[in-house]
Amino acid sequence: MSEAAIIDGKAFAEGLRGRVAEFASQFEARAGRKAGLAVVLVGEDPASQVYVRNKGKQTVACGMNSFEHKLAADTGEADLLALVEKLNADPAVDGILVQLPLPSHMNEQKVIATINPDKDVDGFHVVNVGRLATGLPGFVPCTPLGCVMLLKDRLGSLSGLDAVVIGRSNIVGKPMAQLLTAESCTVTVAHSRTKDLPEVVRRADIVVAAVGRPEMVKGDWIKPGATVIDVGINRVPAAEEGKTKLVGDVDFASASQVAGAITPVPGGVGPMTIAVLLRNTLVAAHRNAGIVLDENAI
Repeated sequence: MSEAAIIDGKAFAEGLRGRVAEFASQFEARAGRKAGLAVVLVGEDPASQVYVRNKGKQTVACGMNSFEHKLAADTGEADLLALVEKLNADPAVDGILVQLPLPSHMNEQKVIATINPDKDVDGFHVVNVGRLATGLPGFVPCTPLGCVMLLKDRLGSLSGLDAVVIGRSNIVGKPMAQLLTAESCTVTVAHSRTKDLPEVVRRADIVVAAVGRPEMVKGDWIKPGATVIDVGINRVPAAEEGKTKLVGDVDFASASQVAGAITPVPGGVGPMTIAVLLRNTLVAAHRNAGIVLDENAI
Protein backbone atom coordinates (compact mmCIF):
# COMPACT_ATOMS: atom_id res chain seq x y z
CA MET A 1 0.00 0.00 0.00
CA SER A 2 1.28 3.50 -0.80
CA GLU A 3 2.29 5.91 1.94
CA ALA A 4 -0.40 8.08 3.55
CA ALA A 5 -1.22 11.52 2.19
CA ILE A 6 -0.02 14.26 4.56
CA ILE A 7 -2.76 16.55 5.89
CA ASP A 8 -1.10 19.97 5.89
CA GLY A 9 -2.59 21.86 8.84
CA LYS A 10 -0.16 24.72 8.34
CA ALA A 11 -1.46 25.43 4.83
CA PHE A 12 -5.12 25.03 5.87
CA ALA A 13 -4.60 27.39 8.84
CA GLU A 14 -3.04 29.98 6.51
CA GLY A 15 -6.12 29.84 4.29
CA LEU A 16 -8.41 30.13 7.32
CA ARG A 17 -6.52 33.18 8.59
CA GLY A 18 -6.87 34.71 5.12
CA ARG A 19 -10.66 34.25 5.25
CA VAL A 20 -10.76 35.67 8.77
CA ALA A 21 -8.82 38.76 7.62
CA GLU A 22 -11.25 39.28 4.73
CA PHE A 23 -14.34 39.03 6.95
CA ALA A 24 -12.66 41.12 9.70
CA SER A 25 -12.21 43.95 7.21
CA GLN A 26 -15.90 43.71 6.19
CA PHE A 27 -16.92 43.65 9.86
CA GLU A 28 -14.90 46.81 10.57
CA ALA A 29 -16.57 48.60 7.66
CA ARG A 30 -20.05 47.62 8.88
CA ALA A 31 -19.59 47.93 12.66
CA GLY A 32 -17.33 50.98 12.65
CA ARG A 33 -14.82 49.21 14.87
CA LYS A 34 -12.41 46.29 14.75
CA ALA A 35 -13.22 42.92 16.31
CA GLY A 36 -11.24 42.52 19.54
CA LEU A 37 -9.62 39.64 21.42
CA ALA A 38 -8.41 40.01 25.02
CA VAL A 39 -5.82 37.52 26.26
CA VAL A 40 -4.96 37.28 29.95
CA LEU A 41 -1.66 35.70 31.04
CA VAL A 42 -0.91 35.10 34.73
CA GLY A 43 2.70 34.33 35.64
CA GLU A 44 5.83 33.59 33.63
CA ASP A 45 5.23 30.13 32.11
CA PRO A 46 7.60 30.16 29.06
CA ALA A 47 5.35 28.05 26.78
CA SER A 48 2.33 30.22 27.63
CA GLN A 49 4.33 33.40 26.95
CA VAL A 50 5.28 32.19 23.46
CA TYR A 51 1.69 31.11 22.78
CA VAL A 52 0.24 34.46 23.93
CA ARG A 53 2.79 36.38 21.83
CA ASN A 54 1.82 34.34 18.73
CA LYS A 55 -1.88 34.91 19.39
CA GLY A 56 -1.31 38.66 19.64
CA LYS A 57 0.72 38.81 16.41
CA GLN A 58 -1.80 36.75 14.42
CA THR A 59 -4.79 38.70 15.80
CA VAL A 60 -3.29 42.00 14.60
CA ALA A 61 -2.21 40.44 11.26
CA CYS A 62 -5.86 39.51 10.62
CA GLY A 63 -7.01 43.10 11.17
CA MET A 64 -8.41 42.68 14.68
CA ASN A 65 -7.49 44.35 17.96
CA SER A 66 -5.37 42.44 20.46
CA PHE A 67 -5.64 43.39 24.13
CA GLU A 68 -2.98 41.68 26.26
CA HIS A 69 -3.15 41.66 30.06
CA LYS A 70 -0.10 40.25 31.86
CA LEU A 71 -0.44 39.67 35.58
CA ALA A 72 2.20 38.60 38.11
CA ALA A 73 2.16 34.96 39.28
CA ASP A 74 1.22 36.07 42.82
CA THR A 75 -1.82 38.09 41.67
CA GLY A 76 -4.85 37.34 43.86
CA GLU A 77 -7.74 35.37 42.39
CA ALA A 78 -10.14 38.23 43.20
CA ASP A 79 -8.03 40.61 41.07
CA LEU A 80 -8.12 38.22 38.12
CA LEU A 81 -11.91 37.80 38.45
CA ALA A 82 -12.30 41.60 38.59
CA LEU A 83 -10.30 41.93 35.35
CA VAL A 84 -12.47 39.29 33.64
CA GLU A 85 -15.64 41.17 34.72
CA LYS A 86 -14.16 44.41 33.34
CA LEU A 87 -13.48 42.69 29.98
CA ASN A 88 -17.02 41.22 29.99
CA ALA A 89 -18.36 44.79 30.19
CA ASP A 90 -16.00 46.26 27.56
CA PRO A 91 -17.81 46.64 24.19
CA ALA A 92 -14.45 46.70 22.33
CA VAL A 93 -13.72 43.14 23.54
CA ASP A 94 -15.52 40.35 21.64
CA GLY A 95 -13.47 37.38 22.82
CA ILE A 96 -11.82 36.68 26.18
CA LEU A 97 -9.18 34.04 26.67
CA VAL A 98 -7.53 33.32 30.02
CA GLN A 99 -4.34 31.38 29.27
CA LEU A 100 -4.18 28.06 31.13
CA PRO A 101 -2.65 26.66 33.28
CA LEU A 102 -3.19 29.21 36.06
CA PRO A 103 -1.05 29.36 39.22
CA SER A 104 -2.06 26.76 41.82
CA HIS A 105 -3.73 29.28 44.17
CA MET A 106 -6.38 30.05 41.51
CA ASN A 107 -9.48 27.98 40.76
CA GLU A 108 -9.50 27.52 36.95
CA GLN A 109 -13.17 26.47 36.82
CA LYS A 110 -14.23 29.54 38.81
CA VAL A 111 -12.26 31.84 36.49
CA ILE A 112 -13.70 30.22 33.34
CA ALA A 113 -17.22 30.42 34.82
CA THR A 114 -16.79 34.19 35.25
CA ILE A 115 -16.23 34.76 31.51
CA ASN A 116 -19.37 35.81 29.62
CA PRO A 117 -20.27 32.67 27.59
CA ASP A 118 -20.82 34.87 24.51
CA LYS A 119 -17.19 36.06 24.78
CA ASP A 120 -15.80 32.61 25.68
CA VAL A 121 -13.98 32.00 22.40
CA ASP A 122 -12.11 29.04 23.93
CA GLY A 123 -15.43 27.21 24.38
CA PHE A 124 -14.61 26.06 27.93
CA HIS A 125 -17.53 27.70 29.80
CA VAL A 126 -20.08 25.18 31.06
CA VAL A 127 -22.82 27.03 29.10
CA ASN A 128 -20.92 26.51 25.84
CA VAL A 129 -20.23 22.88 26.77
CA GLY A 130 -23.98 22.45 27.24
CA ARG A 131 -24.75 24.22 23.96
CA LEU A 132 -22.41 21.86 22.11
CA ALA A 133 -23.97 18.81 23.77
CA THR A 134 -27.50 19.89 22.82
CA GLY A 135 -26.74 21.18 19.32
CA LEU A 136 -27.26 24.88 20.09
CA PRO A 137 -24.98 27.56 18.62
CA GLY A 138 -22.16 28.43 21.00
CA PHE A 139 -18.39 28.32 21.01
CA VAL A 140 -16.46 25.08 20.57
CA PRO A 141 -12.88 24.51 21.81
CA CYS A 142 -10.47 25.52 19.06
CA THR A 143 -8.40 22.34 18.69
CA PRO A 144 -11.29 19.87 18.10
CA LEU A 145 -13.06 22.32 15.79
CA GLY A 146 -9.82 22.62 13.79
CA CYS A 147 -9.61 18.81 13.61
CA VAL A 148 -13.13 18.60 12.17
CA MET A 149 -12.27 21.26 9.58
CA LEU A 150 -9.23 19.21 8.48
CA LEU A 151 -11.31 16.01 8.32
CA LYS A 152 -14.10 17.58 6.23
CA ASP A 153 -11.55 19.19 3.93
CA ARG A 154 -9.96 15.77 3.38
CA LEU A 155 -13.01 13.49 3.32
CA GLY A 156 -16.00 15.69 2.47
CA SER A 157 -19.03 14.28 4.30
CA LEU A 158 -18.19 12.34 7.47
CA SER A 159 -21.68 10.83 7.69
CA GLY A 160 -21.76 7.14 8.60
CA LEU A 161 -18.02 6.83 9.24
CA ASP A 162 -16.71 4.96 12.26
CA ALA A 163 -14.61 7.28 14.46
CA VAL A 164 -12.49 6.51 17.51
CA VAL A 165 -11.34 9.37 19.76
CA ILE A 166 -8.50 8.32 22.08
CA GLY A 167 -8.61 10.61 25.10
CA ARG A 168 -11.48 12.06 27.12
CA SER A 169 -10.27 15.51 28.19
CA ASN A 170 -12.69 18.44 28.41
CA ILE A 171 -10.47 20.42 26.05
CA VAL A 172 -10.16 17.91 23.18
CA GLY A 173 -11.56 14.39 23.66
CA LYS A 174 -15.11 15.10 24.81
CA PRO A 175 -15.87 18.02 22.46
CA MET A 176 -14.23 16.10 19.57
CA ALA A 177 -16.63 13.20 20.16
CA GLN A 178 -19.63 15.55 20.21
CA LEU A 179 -18.56 17.32 17.01
CA LEU A 180 -18.11 13.99 15.21
CA THR A 181 -21.51 12.84 16.52
CA ALA A 182 -23.03 16.02 15.07
CA GLU A 183 -21.43 15.08 11.71
CA SER A 184 -23.32 11.72 11.91
CA CYS A 185 -20.27 9.60 12.67
CA THR A 186 -20.51 6.51 14.87
CA VAL A 187 -18.22 7.55 17.72
CA THR A 188 -16.28 5.58 20.33
CA VAL A 189 -14.42 7.46 23.07
CA ALA A 190 -11.46 5.31 24.11
CA HIS A 191 -8.78 5.98 26.72
CA SER A 192 -5.94 4.44 28.70
CA ARG A 193 -8.30 2.00 30.45
CA THR A 194 -10.08 0.78 27.34
CA LYS A 195 -9.85 -3.01 27.05
CA ASP A 196 -7.89 -4.10 23.98
CA LEU A 197 -7.40 -0.54 22.74
CA PRO A 198 -5.57 -1.59 19.52
CA GLU A 199 -8.57 -3.71 18.50
CA VAL A 200 -10.99 -0.82 19.15
CA VAL A 201 -8.84 1.58 17.10
CA ARG A 202 -8.55 -0.95 14.25
CA ARG A 203 -12.28 -0.59 13.49
CA ALA A 204 -12.08 3.12 12.84
CA ASP A 205 -12.27 5.02 9.54
CA ILE A 206 -11.21 8.11 11.54
CA VAL A 207 -8.75 8.00 14.45
CA VAL A 208 -8.23 11.10 16.62
CA ALA A 209 -5.36 10.61 19.08
CA ALA A 210 -5.43 13.06 22.00
CA VAL A 211 -4.04 11.08 24.89
CA GLY A 212 -0.73 12.82 25.67
CA ARG A 213 1.50 9.74 25.37
CA PRO A 214 4.39 9.93 22.87
CA GLU A 215 3.94 7.65 19.83
CA MET A 216 1.50 5.37 21.66
CA VAL A 217 -0.67 4.55 18.63
CA LYS A 218 1.24 2.13 16.38
CA GLY A 219 0.82 1.44 12.69
CA ASP A 220 -0.65 -2.01 13.31
CA TRP A 221 -3.47 -0.37 15.28
CA ILE A 222 -4.62 1.47 12.16
CA LYS A 223 -7.18 0.18 9.67
CA PRO A 224 -5.68 0.36 6.14
CA GLY A 225 -6.80 3.61 4.48
CA ALA A 226 -8.04 5.26 7.71
CA THR A 227 -7.63 9.00 8.31
CA VAL A 228 -5.47 9.74 11.37
CA ILE A 229 -5.57 13.06 13.25
CA ASP A 230 -2.74 13.35 15.77
CA VAL A 231 -3.44 16.01 18.41
CA GLY A 232 -0.47 15.07 20.61
CA ILE A 233 2.49 17.40 21.12
CA ASN A 234 5.16 15.65 23.19
CA ARG A 235 8.77 16.73 23.61
CA VAL A 236 11.12 13.72 23.72
CA PRO A 237 14.92 13.26 23.55
CA ALA A 238 16.31 13.37 20.01
CA ALA A 239 19.04 11.08 18.61
CA GLU A 240 21.55 13.90 19.05
CA GLU A 241 22.64 14.12 22.68
CA GLY A 242 21.15 16.99 24.63
CA LYS A 243 18.60 17.80 21.90
CA THR A 244 14.83 17.23 21.94
CA LYS A 245 12.21 16.83 19.24
CA LEU A 246 8.42 17.07 18.99
CA VAL A 247 6.40 13.91 18.36
CA GLY A 248 2.69 13.17 18.41
CA ASP A 249 0.61 10.50 20.12
CA VAL A 250 0.86 8.40 16.94
CA ASP A 251 3.98 6.57 15.78
CA PHE A 252 4.15 8.47 12.50
CA ALA A 253 6.76 6.21 10.83
CA SER A 254 4.63 3.06 11.10
CA ALA A 255 1.15 4.67 10.90
CA SER A 256 1.96 6.56 7.69
CA GLN A 257 2.61 3.21 5.97
CA VAL A 258 -0.98 2.08 6.68
CA ALA A 259 -3.22 5.15 6.92
CA GLY A 260 -4.86 6.81 3.93
CA ALA A 261 -4.08 10.28 5.32
CA ILE A 262 -2.35 11.55 8.47
CA THR A 263 -1.47 14.82 10.19
CA PRO A 264 2.24 15.32 10.94
CA VAL A 265 3.64 16.65 14.22
CA PRO A 266 4.60 19.45 14.04
CA GLY A 267 2.66 21.11 11.20
CA GLY A 268 -0.65 19.27 11.48
CA VAL A 269 -3.24 20.13 14.14
CA GLY A 270 -1.01 22.64 16.00
CA PRO A 271 -1.31 25.61 13.59
CA MET A 272 -5.11 25.16 13.49
CA THR A 273 -5.67 26.08 17.14
CA ILE A 274 -4.83 29.80 16.91
CA ALA A 275 -6.44 30.11 13.44
CA VAL A 276 -9.73 28.72 14.85
CA LEU A 277 -9.43 31.03 17.88
CA LEU A 278 -9.30 34.00 15.47
CA ARG A 279 -12.30 32.59 13.60
CA ASN A 280 -14.24 32.20 16.88
CA THR A 281 -13.39 35.81 17.85
CA LEU A 282 -14.74 37.08 14.54
CA VAL A 283 -17.93 35.03 14.97
CA ALA A 284 -18.30 36.49 18.49
CA ALA A 285 -17.86 40.02 17.11
CA HIS A 286 -20.66 39.53 14.58
CA ARG A 287 -22.99 38.04 17.19
CA ASN A 288 -22.20 40.80 19.73
CA ALA A 289 -22.80 43.50 17.11
CA GLY A 290 -25.97 41.84 15.77
CA ILE A 291 -24.46 41.51 12.28
CA VAL A 292 -25.43 38.39 10.34
CA LEU A 293 -22.52 36.18 9.25
CA ASP A 294 -22.55 32.93 7.29
CA GLU A 295 -20.41 31.05 9.85
CA ASN A 296 -19.85 28.16 7.44
CA ALA A 297 -18.06 30.56 5.06
CA ILE A 298 -15.05 30.80 7.41
